[in-house]
Amino acid sequence: MPTSPSSHPVSHPDDLLDDVRGVMSQSLLGIAEALSALLRPQVAHSALVIFTEDCTGRPQKKSGAAHIVENVTIAELDAIRGGGADAPMVRDVVIAGGDHPVAVWTADTSAILVLVDVDRAPDGDDRLPADVARRIGRVWQLVALSIRQQVAAAGPAYLADSRAASRDRAGVIADLTDAHATALESLLVVLRSAQHSDTAARQRSIDIAAAAMVRLRSVSDRDRMLSEEPVHSAFERLRDDLAPLVRHGGLDVEFVPPPETGRPLPGEVAHAARAVVRGAVLALSDDARVSRVRIQWDCDGSNLLIGVRDDGAGEERTGTSALTQLAGRVSVLDGSFAVRATPGWGSQLDIVLPLDQAPPTILPQGDGLTVREREVLALLAQGWRNRAIGLELSISENTVKFHVANVLRKTGTASRAELAALAR
Repeated sequence: MPTSPSSHPVSHPDDLLDDVRGVMSQSLLGIAEALSALLRPQVAHSALVIFTEDCTGRPQKKSGAAHIVENVTIAELDAIRGGGADAPMVRDVVIAGGDHPVAVWTADTSAILVLVDVDRAPDGDDRLPADVARRIGRVWQLVALSIRQQVAAAGPAYLADSRAASRDRAGVIADLTDAHATALESLLVVLRSAQHSDTAARQRSIDIAAAAMVRLRSVSDRDRMLSEEPVHSAFERLRDDLAPLVRHGGLDVEFVPPPETGRPLPGEVAHAARAVVRGAVLALSDDARVSRVRIQWDCDGSNLLIGVRDDGAGEERTGTSALTQLAGRVSVLDGSFAVRATPGWGSQLDIVLPLDQAPPTILPQGDGLTVREREVLALLAQGWRNRAIGLELSISENTVKFHVANVLRKTGTASRAELAALAR
């Protein structure tokens, strides 16, 4: 167990300045470990966590016990920052999924420093020694400012890593949103059904909610790298996702699986394919006249081919917001999304997702775009929304809309999806 912070010797001021200089000279990826080593003689702790929004891609910087650094979440850190209590008090908070005693310092940059599993004094006093708390606070102000300056001067390699991490996090959030939507839709179907008694509906709702919680936890923990997934197992996961609608929603879903020998899917293609199909099924099943949906996956060696068909009235659906959003998601992956409606025979969605990423194409310099418009276009082509683009470029959302409108006019494109396809 860590020992009381008051039992540790205090470094000579000159030595402390040298140590702080050593921490500030570390790269952004190594700064947490160096700071933890510097502070441990003053306040013993099992883990150190930094949360700074200066690093949009990787806002957490962590060092220490694996069960802390591998499980701490941004939501927990945001709650800690909003808790209002700062050093010199030790308090119990939820971090990494459990209760831990922590000491927290907030810098002028709004970045927070969290020392986890700090020992309380033997007499039960939750206060840190005033001189220790003050010294660490000053060190943290310098380190937080150093982090901000490093981010401002970061080279292309760090920016590329940060941008990739932002896309990973956005993908996980999108998956969580899709899973939430599927679970809530399934719950509503059960609760609205006149075929089940109150007792049966309650039990089925509990089953759906429990299964959804398990899926959500697995989504947040799974590998976010572009690893490959066998196409057949990816399809089976889709079948599991839609099982509640099949069991409780009165919707007859026919699954036509791809060949087991089909080419493995890159991770982002597998995730997007499931999300798009889930969204498509939910959009089609909003029509009370739809009772049957057929889902088919196939591979031609270069693309994942998806077909979703219903037995509805065959009315035109291309203008619906749900399908427009799905088309935009497909466009980000250089895919195609087509809707065909045949009166009296239902609607057919044909989706093609390339398995290999196409090399980016650059619009010619003579297109009349300004430097800022090109920056907006580059982020738009990656699927970023206006608010996220504004935060990345430090401009307002209205200014982003202005730039997007100018880019659409100058390139002669009619939509964000068409513009993204042109830019890629």
